[in-house]
Parts: sequence; structure tokens; C-alpha cells
Amino acid sequence: MNEAKILVSDSWQDALIESLKNPEEAAAYLSAALESEDSDPQLIRAVIQDVINANIRKNNLSEAATQNPEKLNKMLSEIAGKEIYTLVCLLNSLGFSVQIQLVGCVRS
Repeated sequence: MNEAKILVSDSWQDALIESLKNPEEAAAYLSAALESEDSDPQLIRAVIQDVINANIRKNNLSEAATQNPEKLNKMLSEIAGKEIYTLVCLLNSLGFSVQIQLVGCVRS
């Protein structure tokens, strides 16, 4: 009987960050967080941080994102996602949705 070899990551977080290096995967991950029925305010903060970490690992942060990482972390800490989910819920109640799209300036 042949034994199947399975690649195992050091952790699920490493595997997640690795997958988020793909812009399409990152966009889907962000979209899923915004569509979550749980609406945990910490969720969107963690998801954004995961996407940032993936871009740091592939050395693909924009100049604006690399200039003020402390400012970004402070902003994410302060809003904790509550305002984002409030906006998403308001727009949904008006018949609109928020979508995450890749823009032309994304580097691969």
C-alpha cells in the first residue's frame, strides 16, 4: 500500500497567512469576514491584520501602508470593527452590500 505524503504547516496560522499571499484569497477572506452573521467586532480587525501579515511576508505593502504601521494598528485597535459592521448592516438594510474587489495597483 502506498503512503500518501501530506505537507503539514507549522501551524494553521502559517498556512492561512501563506494562502493570503494570493490576492484573490485575501479578497475572499475579507469578504467572508464582512458577510459574517457573527459580526464579532474583533473579527474584522484580526482578518485585516492577517492580510497585512501576508503582504509583509511577501514584501508587498504599499508605501502608505508601510509608512505608518503603528497608526494602522492604533486605528484597528480603536475601532475594533464595530463601526465597520454597523455600516455593513445599515447598507444591507437599505438593499446594498459591501464588496471587496482587487484594484489594478495590486502587486503579485
